[in-house]
Amino acid sequence: METILTPLLLSLRISMISTAFAFVIGMLLAWWFAFHKNRLTRLLSVLVTIPLIVPPTVLGYYLLISLGRNSFIGQWIEGLTGEPIVFTWKAAVIAAAIAALPLLIRPIQASFESISTSVLDAAKLDGAHGLQLLRYIIAPLAYKGILAGLVLGFARAMGEFGATIMVAGNIPGKTQTLSIAIYDAVQANRMMDAHLMVLALSVTTIIFLILLSKWYKS
Repeated sequence: METILTPLLLSLRISMISTAFAFVIGMLLAWWFAFHKNRLTRLLSVLVTIPLIVPPTVLGYYLLISLGRNSFIGQWIEGLTGEPIVFTWKAAVIAAAIAALPLLIRPIQASFESISTSVLDAAKLDGAHGLQLLRYIIAPLAYKGILAGLVLGFARAMGEFGATIMVAGNIPGKTQTLSIAIYDAVQANRMMDAHLMVLALSVTTIIFLILLSKWYKS
């Protein structure tokens, strides 16, 4: 049971933290992409989509090069924290957040773009600007898209494998998420463990999809 519970709890922890980070960044980017269309936002929109296009191991390779001990970012983080970030659960959080970001942004952006411009213009006449518009007008009107983005982002983070194993490794109890543990179990021919872990991952994902369906109907 511990061989299943430990990676499950680690996966939940990494998924919740990474989804929280991706949500904050995703909300701001979705707002920017929806209401400030120009060459820069179009370019950034394409860049944000890259994790959906490239193989996860390629994304993981980019992260490994960017966060490794020989990189500027990696050295800066190590100087700040006293330890490298690669092959830690923090690296797994970064990988999951980046993988989840495009799936989180797209439904939020679409829901933002569906808001009538007359509503926004009226709010601006009343003195609302920038983040006030996002907090008090846009977010409440687009809550279904925001919830959809959150659930899709969490589900993607929960199932992340390729980028995580590249940048965080496969360290039992530290970076071995449920997806990686499933791979390990199959490689070791521990099929009963693999069945149970697949079931746990599937049930968790299905629960979030059911919640999404209920939110949409409410």
